[in-house]
Amino acid sequence: MSSIREFQVTFDCAEPERVARFWCEVLGYVAPPPKGFATWEEYDQSRAPEDRGSWFACSDPTGVGPRLYFQRVPEGKVVKNRVHLDVRVGTGLVGEERLAALEAECKRLVALGAVHVQTLYDGNDACIPMLDVEGNEFCLD
Repeated sequence: MSSIREFQVTFDCAEPERVARFWCEVLGYVAPPPKGFATWEEYDQSRAPEDRGSWFACSDPTGVGPRLYFQRVPEGKVVKNRVHLDVRVGTGLVGEERLAALEAECKRLVALGAVHVQTLYDGNDACIPMLDVEGNEFCLD
């Protein structure tokens, strides 16, 4: 039986580069252009006009996290995601210290275009559900 060693997370979206650049900022990822091109712009100019901007990808510069792939689709988002990312910013923290860490990251991401949905806090544990720049759900955990 073989073992999967790599996977990528794929986002369907209207504006792949915009959503990808948001997630690069959230996760500290980088977006090197496709092999053989100096920039994403150079890559896009090499493609047929109808294919320009149809996808974008970014990766963890440490090589630990999965590649993120963003592909343009014609339909918009209409229902809640069945899968979402948990951005783990409060690992090991509890109580007010955890809440403060999550709130600080929430403030940073709202400035990047995310939407704060609500803050869940029970005096010990906390989680902040949010939406990315195209309305995809994720949580600060």
